[in-house]
Amino acid sequence: MYQRQGASAYKKDLTNTINLCKAVGNPHLKIKCIHVAGTNGKGTTTHIIAGGLQAQGYKVGVYTSPHYKDFRERIKINGEFIPKEYIIMFLNHFNNELEKIQPSFFEMTVALAFLYFRDQKVDFAVIETGLGGRLDSTNIITPLLSVITNISLDHQNMLGNTLEEIAYEKAGIIKYAIPVIIGEKDKKTQLVFKNKAIVMKAPLFFAEEHLQIIEIDNTKNHIKFSVNFDNTKWIKDMTSDLSGPFQQKNLTTGLYALKLLSEKIRIDFKKIIEFFPVLKEKTKYTGRWQVLNTKPMTIADSAHNEGGITIIVNELLKQNFNKLHMVIGFVNDKDLSSILSILPPDAIYYFAKANIPRGLDADLLREEGNKFKLTGKSYSSVKRAFAAAKMKAKDEDLIFIGGSIFVVAEIL
Repeated sequence: MYQRQGASAYKKDLTNTINLCKAVGNPHLKIKCIHVAGTNGKGTTTHIIAGGLQAQGYKVGVYTSPHYKDFRERIKINGEFIPKEYIIMFLNHFNNELEKIQPSFFEMTVALAFLYFRDQKVDFAVIETGLGGRLDSTNIITPLLSVITNISLDHQNMLGNTLEEIAYEKAGIIKYAIPVIIGEKDKKTQLVFKNKAIVMKAPLFFAEEHLQIIEIDNTKNHIKFSVNFDNTKWIKDMTSDLSGPFQQKNLTTGLYALKLLSEKIRIDFKKIIEFFPVLKEKTKYTGRWQVLNTKPMTIADSAHNEGGITIIVNELLKQNFNKLHMVIGFVNDKDLSSILSILPPDAIYYFAKANIPRGLDADLLREEGNKFKLTGKSYSSVKRAFAAAKMKAKDEDLIFIGGSIFVVAEIL
């Protein structure tokens, strides 16, 4: 399992996925998909698109990774997790094929998701890539629409050391003649996407050139905004429970995807306006800028790379608090220097090791943090670190938990 082991579990090849899906009847050929890739925001954008479709009354499958508490979070239909019985059936029924092909954890899960969505006759499935795009197991689908949220430095040991190299891998989801949306326009990467789109004869759209989110109010639990489309007021007043510092970009990308899809399928945006105040609840979306307590204010977020952490820190520093308490942990294959240099030195740190093989030793993390004037104690577990922060923090302070999805998962 890549999330637990790291690079040794990542297979840069689609052969197993192709063979396994063939063995179970090529279910991906029977479902209408939207494909979402990107460094940051792809999970949120996936749920925005899925929520917009679910609001119409469609039966919508969602495939995401990794999970926080329950493996079944990865495979949902209209917010309902795949039943345990179906997973057991899949493993038993296709035992011989699994033994023969020897797929990775991720490859097996992708095939399981496609088969479940086909059997349940979903109207649409929104499929999030796991890692990269070009060689990701999900990349055997031919979607109605491809979406790439943004590009930031992450997983360089597998995807490349520059933004251009990473963009090349993400651009691998662009299919022949299938429209593709790029969420954020960047001088370093836009040419990569343009060239790939030309080769694939794929219509290319940069979301922010067509759709703008104008924030009216942003609380801990909701964002209120209006929407312009092609410089004309489109939606006057809209509310979503997707609160947090990054949601304008995600909403721009997700709503523009729904706008493009509305040219092909029935979408009533009045129903989306009605649905979005309870989007997280209805789609079972979790782990992003999640408010766990108000006294002291306690926020968890699973941002885990330079781009995501930068946004988080900027937003944390805008909050009203007396003292900032940071419960953090990382996996052991991150470029720590680029991340630690972003973190505020005047916070109190609680360095923790996530309970997975890839978890970075808390003492090592503390030593690295000290190089950047980040001071605090190390703890043998995330729960102990969080307990210490709650003991020390006063009502007017702010506690943040993050650095890795696995850190956040342990306190949800």
